[in-house]
Amino acid sequence: MQVEVNWASGMEFRAEVGSGHTLVMDASVEGGGENLGARPTEFLLAAVGGCTGIDVVSILQKMQQPIEGVKVQIKSERAEEHPRRFTQVKIHYVITGKDLNPERVGRAVQLSTEKYCSVSHSLNASIEYDFEIIDS
Repeated sequence: MQVEVNWASGMEFRAEVGSGHTLVMDASVEGGGENLGARPTEFLLAAVGGCTGIDVVSILQKMQQPIEGVKVQIKSERAEEHPRRFTQVKIHYVITGKDLNPERVGRAVQLSTEKYCSVSHSLNASIEYDFEIIDS
């Protein structure tokens, strides 16, 4: 996997990723940027959500669960001192579908969080998770 990140102007950077997409990152106005894109730390948490969400959907489909929606809500805490790394990440899954099996949903969430999601396993942070099922 390869990514190239280039400075555009001010505090704006553009990442050209291997799949051909471009990600725009910028600092807040208070941080000297122009707020033209997400912060790199926001992309990191979004990557956790996308990685684990893809896992959960894939696992639940293999379990033949009739999922209609998956929402991954992430809250984090960061260290006060530099490098201000993430110290704690809380992931809350909201799974929607008709007559979903709670044990299977729990197992899918557990497998993603504890075994498969390479992005969350790349963080040096405590990760907690839970889920809720919404019957549609």
